[in-house]
Amino acid sequence: MSLLEETKLILKKHGVRPKRYSGQNFLVDSTVLQRQVSYAGIKRDETILEVGPGIGNLTEFLLEGSDRVFAVEKDPGMVNILRQRFAGRGGIEIISGDVLKIMLPAFDKVISNIPYSISSPLTFMLLKKPFKKAVITYQKEFAERMVALPGSRNYSRLSVTTGYYAFARVLEILPPRVFYPRPAVSSAVVELVPRRPRFRVDEKLFFTVVRALFAHRGKTVKNALVDSRFISSGKKEGRRVIENFLDEATLEKRVFQLEPKEIAGITKAFMGVVD
Repeated sequence: MSLLEETKLILKKHGVRPKRYSGQNFLVDSTVLQRQVSYAGIKRDETILEVGPGIGNLTEFLLEGSDRVFAVEKDPGMVNILRQRFAGRGGIEIISGDVLKIMLPAFDKVISNIPYSISSPLTFMLLKKPFKKAVITYQKEFAERMVALPGSRNYSRLSVTTGYYAFARVLEILPPRVFYPRPAVSSAVVELVPRRPRFRVDEKLFFTVVRALFAHRGKTVKNALVDSRFISSGKKEGRRVIENFLDEATLEKRVFQLEPKEIAGITKAFMGVVD
């Protein structure tokens, strides 16, 4: 029996229909699931976090490689399926709740096919936590923005934020046919490996500047800063910084052309000016 047929039988048995609005598209290609686990290089003593396990297709493969898996699922129907499917199995703890709202246990690696609707908040949350590696499936367009380089069409606030915290790369593209039900978009498996920031900067202020700049992504840096709302004192001090402390070459660049280290330089120039 194929994994697709098995998935349909499990859903039918429990009287559950996948909720498209919740992003319930289950990966039903065993070879892809095996590759996801292989990419992560799981060791038996490593603790694995899986977000949005659904009916547990990936979970089965995770339990073959690790003695400790935390599976966090929000949907009560899926939680019921998971508890029945893995009843009596050791090494797994099924956590019922919203991953964005609960206190997560410590983990070494994240391996997940997540609901795409929580891609941004989940990624930003995970990147601030200590872990060794993450292998996560995202919508293809989101993944392309995560790994985009300065000057490219997809370079964005997400690119800068991801690159600040981790090395990121797309491992493979997944067509809709490997999911059930088939989504309308392609997906991408992304590897994230945490790293230390490449420059010293006030982190909170840095991301304030990033948000302000990328709200005007296509404008010159000078115009983006002038038009932003993050400068205090009626923008008087901010304009002084722009005129006296930032070089003309930087000011004339488009925001999407900025290297992260250049954004760090802008951040340092504005220290003491931003609320």
